[in-house]
Amino acid sequence: MTRPLRLGTRRSPLARAQARAVADSLARVLDRPVALVDVTTQGDVDPAPLAAIGGTGVFVSALRDALLAGEVDLAVHSLKDLPTAAPAGLTLAAVPARADARDVLVGPSSMAELAPGSRIGTGSPRRAAVLSSWGLKPVAVRGNVDTRLSMVTDGRLDGVVLALAGLTRLGRADRTMAVLDPEVMVPAPGQGALAVEVRADAPADVVSAVATLDDPATRAAATAERAVLAHLEVGCSAPLGAFASSDGSTLTMHARAWSADGAVVVDARASDAADQAEAIGRTVARTLLHRGAADLVPRPRTAKEIAL
Repeated sequence: MTRPLRLGTRRSPLARAQARAVADSLARVLDRPVALVDVTTQGDVDPAPLAAIGGTGVFVSALRDALLAGEVDLAVHSLKDLPTAAPAGLTLAAVPARADARDVLVGPSSMAELAPGSRIGTGSPRRAAVLSSWGLKPVAVRGNVDTRLSMVTDGRLDGVVLALAGLTRLGRADRTMAVLDPEVMVPAPGQGALAVEVRADAPADVVSAVATLDDPATRAAATAERAVLAHLEVGCSAPLGAFASSDGSTLTMHARAWSADGAVVVDARASDAADQAEAIGRTVARTLLHRGAADLVPRPRTAKEIAL
């Protein structure tokens, strides 16, 4: 009997739901079973704020280590968690079609229901900056989606901001919520998209099967958004949003950086042929830098700096 293909995933319900969707698709293409392998990451076990434990890569490094060690055959990540620099020996084999990239405020059905100073949970500096600019009080929270939702249900918080894609994948999109305008709450780079990594020496049939999941429009958008992060040399926990969309031939992008309190905002936009995604991202990043974004989104500390 053919050995099941081992697909590495974080243990959280959302990560497993995302991985299961990828596994089911691959099983159909390969006519071969695909088994999920749970991997515990630093971000899953350390309750400290992400910025304090390194930010970029805390949900990814252990999965990549398992992949490089041959403990799994491929790994699925939330693309927004993926560092822009890939380690040697790994390939981003597929970026499947993106789900809705918008953020939602769970609790009220509209912003008008919230009084000034309402307590809103989020673990994202980007979301916290926008909430502060609206006169709301961001409250730092960690935990999986259901943990955060329970904080609203039991009255500890007036609302929480989450990604609509995650709620949909978990079957929680029926919760009362206000969908936030992406022109105002610009999504995080890669939000709503997944990334499937394989080893560079993966068997050809596995590589070709994974490649069938790739969506060119989503990959182009993600490439542009991640180019902004790479050029600014900031991590996924920076108060930065970048969102690109493609109609197949043209890619349009909007990025925004905020001060921590949301009082200062820097915007940049660009549009060009979709095959120029990397260049579009670099152009937007340069514009942000020219307009002062470096003072708003400082580079993340290294592991050595954190230890000191």
